[in-house]
Amino acid sequence: MNWLTSSGQAANYYAVFNICEAGDHAVMSSTVYGGTFNLLTVTMKKMGIECTVVDPDASEEELSKAFRPNTKCVLAETIANPALVVLDIEKFAKVAHAHQVPLIVDNTFATPMNCRPFEWGADIVTHSTTKYMDGHAMCVGGAIVDSGNFDWDQYAEKFPGLTTPDDSYHGVTYTKKFGKGAYITKATVQLMRDLGSIQSPQNAFLLNVGLETLPLRMERHCYNAQKVAEYLEGHEKVAWVNYPGLKSNKYYDLAQKYMPNGTCGVISFGLKGGRAAAEVMMDKLSLAAIVTHVADARTCVLHPASHTHRQMTDEQLVEAGVAPELIRFSVGIEHVDDIIADLEQALQSI
Repeated sequence: MNWLTSSGQAANYYAVFNICEAGDHAVMSSTVYGGTFNLLTVTMKKMGIECTVVDPDASEEELSKAFRPNTKCVLAETIANPALVVLDIEKFAKVAHAHQVPLIVDNTFATPMNCRPFEWGADIVTHSTTKYMDGHAMCVGGAIVDSGNFDWDQYAEKFPGLTTPDDSYHGVTYTKKFGKGAYITKATVQLMRDLGSIQSPQNAFLLNVGLETLPLRMERHCYNAQKVAEYLEGHEKVAWVNYPGLKSNKYYDLAQKYMPNGTCGVISFGLKGGRAAAEVMMDKLSLAAIVTHVADARTCVLHPASHTHRQMTDEQLVEAGVAPELIRFSVGIEHVDDIIADLEQALQSI
């Protein structure tokens, strides 16, 4: 059961707001996409919904401390954007269910091709379809997918929006009328009706075109990214490489467990020459496009310190969790030899 939205951000907002209201509380992984982090910790706080941020690597005992009697959901990402932290889905699902709430997982980077969160205990999955699902930077969109597995009636007092009559929609009680479809139906007839943010027919058509090649593209993205990560890891001018497919990566074992066929095409790395070297190298790239977009069929690159975060000092960047030398490299589906050749000539310039 799923529902398309006008953006990935709208999908995450509706996924949470569908079961949270003023006076409620949510738990969220600290490494989620910055827009999602701001949505829950700033914007939804103004709506009366509190959020506690947790370390995704925390133990079950530590995670449990974040819950309150009014906690209504947990939100995390299978592969964090752009930190590339791999979520231990089973651990988060176990803790969420122990506290009688659903686990909502943003699966944008891994896509359903590489990770099936429902099989590991997640209850609701969201996507920014703008990324790999579209795959060609043609349209913005999002999706909410409900497994139908969470028993809202078992914890009826925690979720009155689903288990008691809705006066704004003919007094219907969603769990009684729609059973396993209660959650997604409420999102459609209540949130979509009142707040909009639906996906346009044209964008839905373009998304469907992209989905036709998603399996092939993800296979190539992951193959290319693995080769590029291995190349960068062995380069004398590269200080560090962050990619879950590398055996040296701290999340390698989790990635093998949840995504044995590959993770995604996004890599982050830093140069020994620091911020200055990153700026020079970026300007020398010819195949890779310098854009803020990510997860495209073409190879895209971004150096936050000199682009999206250029107003910040190196000290402020570190505080924001963005290393001054960090380069986010979204590997496309071009021939991997061409991608590596572009990197090589750019690295030789520093």
